[in-house]
Amino acid sequence: MAGALPSVELDGRHLSLEAIRAVAVGGAEVTISSDARRRVAAARRLVDEKMALGEAIYGVTTGFGRLAQIPIAMADAEQLQLNLVRSHAAGTGPPLEEHFVRAAGLLRASSLAAGHSGIRQETLDLLASLLNRGVTPYVPSQGSVGASGDLAPLAHMTLTLIGEGDAYFGGEKMPSARALQLAGLAPIKLAPKEGLSLVNGTEAMTGIAALSLLRAESLMDAADVIGAMSLEAFLGTDRVFDRRINALRPHPGQAAVADHLRALLHGSEIIESHRECGRVQDPYSYRCIPVVHGAVRDASGYARTAIETEAISVTDNPLVFPDDGEFLSGGNFHGQPVALACDVLKIALAELASISERRLYLLLNAEERGLPLFLTGRSGLQSGLMIVQYTSAALVSENKGLAWPNSVDSIPTSAGQEDHVSMGMTAALNLDRVLANVEGSLACELLAALAATDFRRPLRSGVGTQAAYDAARKSIAAWREDRSPAPDIAAARALIASGELVSAAEKAASK
Repeated sequence: MAGALPSVELDGRHLSLEAIRAVAVGGAEVTISSDARRRVAAARRLVDEKMALGEAIYGVTTGFGRLAQIPIAMADAEQLQLNLVRSHAAGTGPPLEEHFVRAAGLLRASSLAAGHSGIRQETLDLLASLLNRGVTPYVPSQGSVGASGDLAPLAHMTLTLIGEGDAYFGGEKMPSARALQLAGLAPIKLAPKEGLSLVNGTEAMTGIAALSLLRAESLMDAADVIGAMSLEAFLGTDRVFDRRINALRPHPGQAAVADHLRALLHGSEIIESHRECGRVQDPYSYRCIPVVHGAVRDASGYARTAIETEAISVTDNPLVFPDDGEFLSGGNFHGQPVALACDVLKIALAELASISERRLYLLLNAEERGLPLFLTGRSGLQSGLMIVQYTSAALVSENKGLAWPNSVDSIPTSAGQEDHVSMGMTAALNLDRVLANVEGSLACELLAALAATDFRRPLRSGVGTQAAYDAARKSIAAWREDRSPAPDIAAARALIASGELVSAAEKAASK
């Protein structure tokens, strides 16, 4: 699966979001650094030493959660770990997409490689081998409240390591034991502490958040390009991108967006054609593109910092400190940092779709700017792109519910021991849904921008917007008569998702 692709070395200290995507989506090979192996071995030795001394260690020689005060006999230490994994695999609902599970698996391996969890090297190696051999555990998407990490999702992932539960291999769902066998791997028998180390952490929500953040950044670039195309076709002014205006409100995102659109629209004959038209101002959805898109970018910057930090964090409990000879219990497993980042990001992205829908609406109702109603030359007989705006409105409305911050909710669990939870997994899953809706809304706006631009010909667009137009017209035909817009929306989404639209515009604008 990963032979011809670059590898990602896990040292337990560094892991970029781009590296997560390279493994989770691109199939890059995973290796473990020699320093990480030494730290893992040292932590494991401390676990064995403490057990030999008969010391009380949470989750190793005691029960879990509210059951932490119940001692466990040494003879039952391994069974305790097996029972933990089996009992915590209580997920339900549709399965997580495979790339999200792979991202979670990589993050779990990276955290364990830090050498503060007390697992054995062979356990870490098997987790890496699942990624390298293409064995992906079947993980139900619902069941985590993001308190002691993502207990249920990570337990389902761990079932595959011990040859239980289900997994995907070669595109087919099958029993994990069979998937391991076909991949040339053998299940492990959990040693003391290992079950707890494997299920206790924020990796499921963080995996979704990491891949979603990268997708969000791509959508922000697409929103700038499509917004520029719409403004141009609407006969809007580019004066709002003047550096002097945006320097007086020095939010970094605002300045970046203004610079971006100014470059995309450079040399536009359409813009120049109405330079002296007498109109003073455009509606806010055009005039305020730098402000709104910029605020979304700034919110994304906060989310990136939080998710990047979480990606190199150790979220197990208790934590093993071999240099000090100590086990320390804490709350690193609590998902609040990720939950808040996901909530901020989905709120921001919902605004990106909201302002996009308003631009679309204006393009379809711009007779005073020389565009026919619904962008069809035969209004009445033809409906043109009328219902495309309905579609965008439906997506924007759905986002309003999804953007409600899940992190403000908490339902106590474990008989009150876990009395405050993050709902981070819910926030991450809703973020993924918001992203899909934003992509759909931008696709709808793109169709209108293309159709409106056709009414401005033979005038040429700006260097970036012309390149974007040309790239889109390769797969989306001009609107001559009514047809189902659904295939066009799908084609527009594909252009946005692949990055082809943005790449064409950026390449032309940078010359």
